[in-house]
Amino acid sequence: MDAPEPIALSALQHWQYCPRQCGLIHLEQVFDDNVHTLRGQAVQARTDRPGVETAKGVRVERALPLWHDELGLIGKSDVVEFLPDGTPYPVEYKHGSRHKAADIAACDDLQLAGQAMCLEAMTGKPVLEGALYYASSKRRRVLPITTALRNQVEAAAQAIRQMLASGELPPPLQGEQAQRRCKACSLQERCQPQATHTALALARASLFDPDA
Repeated sequence: MDAPEPIALSALQHWQYCPRQCGLIHLEQVFDDNVHTLRGQAVQARTDRPGVETAKGVRVERALPLWHDELGLIGKSDVVEFLPDGTPYPVEYKHGSRHKAADIAACDDLQLAGQAMCLEAMTGKPVLEGALYYASSKRRRVLPITTALRNQVEAAAQAIRQMLASGELPPPLQGEQAQRRCKACSLQERCQPQATHTALALARASLFDPDA
């Protein structure tokens, strides 16, 4: 069986945050910066240069290419710490504090879990844990790579691939969740969530009232 068309590991985080945002970035290939993305880029700049160092028996590799042929995932790590027995321990760098809202933290979790699954496939060693390092608080949040999280990665990868194959942009988020996430999204102007909601409402109304 042919390997699936690869999708970027970053798409997992984008999809979990908002499927429409994921579509704008990975389907329509558009991206705009705001203060949040610029802060994130500043943090990423520290880990984007490939390099290897050893400290206290732990080999640390930065910007390590990652892939998972079966799941069709591809990307690179921020940092991977290889323990003395060769077990990889992924560390993803994020801006902000580790005390994020649970639903936002879940977006980071999915991306890190995807990295862990790639490292397992590449090294043949189980990766049961990783960590997210938040620049503002300068603290790590340890993340167990659970079965439930692995299942979410597989489901998200499948959903993203279906979206890319269809060529259709997902609808915007709705409700309280949308108000918070849309406000922080750098693609809000391109997305036009309120205009899209209005158009969808008019289209639904026309199905029941031809004169609408």
